[in-house]
Amino acid sequence: MATRVIGAASLARDLGRWRSADDDGAESGGRRSARPAYLALAEGIRLLIHDGRAPLGVALPSERDLAGTLGVSRTTITSTYALLREHGYLISRQGSRSTVALPPAVPHDGTKPARSILAMMSQPELTTIDMTYAAMAAPREMQEAYSTALEGIPAYLGTHGMDPVGVLALREALARRYTERGLPTEPDQILVTLGAQHGLRLLLNVLTAPAARVLIDHPTYPNAIEAIRDVGARPVPVPLRPENPEQGWDLDGIRSAARQTAATLAYLVPDYNNPTGLLLDADGRAELAAIARDTRMTIVVDESMVELGLDSVTPPPPVAAFAKGAEIVTIGSASKSFWGGLRVGWIRTNQALITKLLGIRSTVDLGTPVMDQLATGYLLENAETILDRRRDQLRSQRAALLEALAEELPDWRVSAGAGGMSLWAQLPAPVSTALAATAPNFGVLLAAGPRFGVQGAFERFLRLPFTHQESELRLAVKAIAAAYEALTPRAADPLQPLTCY
Repeated sequence: MATRVIGAASLARDLGRWRSADDDGAESGGRRSARPAYLALAEGIRLLIHDGRAPLGVALPSERDLAGTLGVSRTTITSTYALLREHGYLISRQGSRSTVALPPAVPHDGTKPARSILAMMSQPELTTIDMTYAAMAAPREMQEAYSTALEGIPAYLGTHGMDPVGVLALREALARRYTERGLPTEPDQILVTLGAQHGLRLLLNVLTAPAARVLIDHPTYPNAIEAIRDVGARPVPVPLRPENPEQGWDLDGIRSAARQTAATLAYLVPDYNNPTGLLLDADGRAELAAIARDTRMTIVVDESMVELGLDSVTPPPPVAAFAKGAEIVTIGSASKSFWGGLRVGWIRTNQALITKLLGIRSTVDLGTPVMDQLATGYLLENAETILDRRRDQLRSQRAALLEALAEELPDWRVSAGAGGMSLWAQLPAPVSTALAATAPNFGVLLAAGPRFGVQGAFERFLRLPFTHQESELRLAVKAIAAAYEALTPRAADPLQPLTCY
């Protein structure tokens, strides 16, 4: 299979302003710079590698293409690539392109993201604020939802209670909600699952094979990465750009990656991506559906966060509304909208795929609990009242977290996103894992950035959920700031400059 290649235009876009005025002068014949242009370019590419923008195993553009795109000499590119090879950031094989790598001195696990920090630490003496999860407490209507479900359960007690498709009343409610959002849906297009994660796993079992490539947003939901690996497939990252929400998804990169890797499946979160909160607009959704058709790739769209838009924008229609066939499969969940303890999710697709999924499901479980389904139906009937209140709460907590970060950690760059439950913060130095290891000593648990990517990416990033109360968020940020300050001076420094001889 051909090596996947980063386009020169995409790399140039991600590099941004990689040269200072002095560097420009050196390249254009002006006054001599203290830092050669090739060194400035090498440092820029190295940052992209550490941040996951240049994924491991992917080839950089040819020297000629990149020189033409950046407007520099080919000698500059040759020297840049040579320096990156010398420091272990490129691997060259005879007859093949040079591919992105991390030096052996950079610790990373290329097989699985780190397990939860909770599983690796003893109970701390301090009162601890757990920032490893993004989920809210149950709304006050939850008790009434189960009371109503209890009243409705007698109608099902005369049956065996095991329905692998799902209670008809819930499937009808979900179909109506999709239709109201601009995607006409019938109840027989819905399969009720034990949450979105369960739905994804069923789909992976049907739609992938060992060693198959699955495109993913980068960063993305860490449990999805684990699920892809657990079925023997290989996640192929396509970088997001949270600093530029208007073009957060590299659609050209998705198309190129699908063609170069022959991926037949993608898992994407275009509705308030976890962890960045990015939202793909309607034009991007239409293009995404076109890419799926052109490349014959099925896209699994995770809408777990779809009800949590926090900015005053009209939400676009579901991605599947732009499909012309079965190229878009949608999964959803009640866990983020209502309560994590409510293990109800669903898959929206065509009947042929649902039939295949049911064949797989019978080997795993025999259906979603009826009580939970009836409770979810009650919550959907009262969704607008519940969700309006929860969105207001999230807006207030997001504002409190942003304010605390600006005060305690002003040199961190934070992307708020358009919705969801978390901020994606960029640290001045690649110390996310070290910070997550140190933070429990200061009373806060953190999920390090590399959990949300593959092969050691995102050491300069941290996901910060705003699902706690405002007072707890302020305490958490103070603890994070203290932990960051406690890191060794060498660890807290920005990436050490590349040396040339």
